[in-house]
Amino acid sequence: VGVCKQEMLQKKNAVLVDGVILNGPIMDSKAGEKFVEEACKIIMEEVIQKADDVTEKVCEWRAPETLKQILDLEMRDTGESHQKLLQLCRDVIQYSVKTSHPRFFNQLYAGIDYYSLVARFITEALNPSVYTYEVSPVFLLVEEAVIKKMIEFIGWEGGDGIFNPGGSVSNMYAMNLARYRFCPEIKEKGLSGLPRLVLFTSEECHYSMKKAASFLGIGTENVYFIKTDERGKMIPEELEKQVQRARKEGSAPFLVCATAGTTVLGAFDPLDKIADICEKHGLWLHVDASWGGSALISRKHCRLLHGIHRADSVAWNPHKMLLAGIQCCALLVKDNSGLLKKCYSAKAAYLFQQDKFYDVSYDTGDKSIQCSRRPDAFKFWLMWKALGTTGLEERVNRALALARYLVEEIKKREGFQLLLEPEYANVCFWYIPPSLRKTEDGPEFWQKLHQVAPVIKERMMKKGSMMLGYQPHQGKVNFFRQVVISPQVSREDMDFLLDEIELLAKDL
Repeated sequence: VGVCKQEMLQKKNAVLVDGVILNGPIMDSKAGEKFVEEACKIIMEEVIQKADDVTEKVCEWRAPETLKQILDLEMRDTGESHQKLLQLCRDVIQYSVKTSHPRFFNQLYAGIDYYSLVARFITEALNPSVYTYEVSPVFLLVEEAVIKKMIEFIGWEGGDGIFNPGGSVSNMYAMNLARYRFCPEIKEKGLSGLPRLVLFTSEECHYSMKKAASFLGIGTENVYFIKTDERGKMIPEELEKQVQRARKEGSAPFLVCATAGTTVLGAFDPLDKIADICEKHGLWLHVDASWGGSALISRKHCRLLHGIHRADSVAWNPHKMLLAGIQCCALLVKDNSGLLKKCYSAKAAYLFQQDKFYDVSYDTGDKSIQCSRRPDAFKFWLMWKALGTTGLEERVNRALALARYLVEEIKKREGFQLLLEPEYANVCFWYIPPSLRKTEDGPEFWQKLHQVAPVIKERMMKKGSMMLGYQPHQGKVNFFRQVVISPQVSREDMDFLLDEIELLAKDL
């Protein structure tokens, strides 16, 4: 380094300020380009080309302390060599969970979409931030086009929207927006002097509703959880009772959050009946369709969301069922009078100048709580352009058909027991090992069955054969929740899943 510094100083017009040479770039572009090229080759060979290979492991399990040593996580004063960095890339890939594997069933996302992936490569390379047209012209127009199309599928004549970092944030946006419409003065005056605001949501809702109430200062005690039926759907009559109860208590109801596709059971609340109650009491209706919203794309299954056009706002995550790549989450709002911007605008003069040389209505960043914001809509847009609406519809229809196939296979096999008939892609079931099949139904049976799923999960993880989630829920002991999403999943994978559970649990 010292020799290079001397050589640069000897060059004509060399400038040195505070011991720092200012002539020319200090980054070695050629070395950087070579690293990118070779790293991309590793990604292609180790991730993309192996994405649909069922002979590969879903994960290469290592305990945390062991993995810390393998990865050499220490940051040092001097940089690592080119080859060491490439090896680190290989290690990261090797020991990460392969969510694109056909037998990754663990979450509400899975698989790989190649067009969405290329879109992510492009945006990562360009490194844009979506707030003004001058710095992000293409991506602002793309977001506008995607939001417009999503609004059409909801059934609104117009509306507004914005892409956010997750469905949880979309739900928080909606809660705050509903509160702003109820009492606009809160933006300037804050919480002091307001009545006790309460909101209503299903007891099967996503946990982000409690988090949003806490974060926004509403308070988790002011979230009224409405009872659900045996299928996990909100009971409208119970909602009506709770709204009346809140009014009698002197509270101020302002929001109802319905769920279209609950996290565990995949239940869809009766939106039409809930909308009737909201209209009667003047309440904002938000629909958390983060998981189930993609059924709107399917002419066969859109009936699951019947009545969603009556909602005031909708959260919808294309990165789930449609594989747009994490993260890709939209909040869509029926209002087209600029309510979203009025609620969130801070009018930063250094960013949203009103005397620009172009139409400043395209500077949409002021309706976001973020400043820097990723161009997440681009992933969905490029994928939609590639597949068309019919291609996206096929993904939804196939996923639900595979779920139906799995349900019928579960019914045929001894030891497998469904919790309920699913209406979406969530298939929830128990596996009862041979040793428990003659045990009487009672506390001892359920206590022992509760211990079965965690053991099977540990074995499948350490073997790397597949990943399948389990949980207790609403008084029911641990059961498996299998979710079909990826178009790379086949009927053979459904058969394998059941065979593998039997194999892993044969000695239990």
